[in-house]
Amino acid sequence: MGHFEQAIVGLVDHFGYAGLFVALILGNIGLPVGSELVVPTAGALTATGHLSNVWLTIVVALLGEVTGESIAYAIGRYGGVPVIERYGKYAHVRHEHLQRIHVFFERYGTFAIFICRFLPFIRGVAGFPAGIAEMNLAHFYVWTFLGSGIFLTALTFVGYSLGNHLDTILPLLHRGGLVALAVAAAGVAIAYVVWRSRARRSVSSSSATPG
Repeated sequence: MGHFEQAIVGLVDHFGYAGLFVALILGNIGLPVGSELVVPTAGALTATGHLSNVWLTIVVALLGEVTGESIAYAIGRYGGVPVIERYGKYAHVRHEHLQRIHVFFERYGTFAIFICRFLPFIRGVAGFPAGIAEMNLAHFYVWTFLGSGIFLTALTFVGYSLGNHLDTILPLLHRGGLVALAVAAAGVAIAYVVWRSRARRSVSSSSATPG
């Protein structure tokens, strides 16, 4: 675990829910805050009584993510590409990252926001290109809530179930978690593509049927 990530975990440890809320905001405006480390830690702190309730932990984490995503969306929408290209380097957000996500959005539409909630790094910067594209806010928030809700609930319960043994599993989450999350996201994307193609075939069949 890097020094910055240690500081973020310490923030949650010392300031409880306020620290968790701030950590998730930072992680969603491009700063290198690994949710796959912070959220299981919060779950473990809940299991040991440092945080009071597992569902409250999930809600606070979700509110932090949505707040951070909202800030990123606003920066993208009202600041545009020039602001992000000028200041994005401080949060490790580069032009090629925006281009990559833009292509992703072009392919999957607003559903891409849901998929992004499961992808390392991309999940922390997806709000910027969504704002630049002026994505429909209702779609943006629906997919963010659904994706982040699933992601954060799973990670919180991983930490909660491990409790005091979390230290032994965090390195595995940090290394193998990236692959696992990518595989999960790929599965979701494939399921969506299959569903979309079937829906199109169904519509085509209905249109072809004589009235």
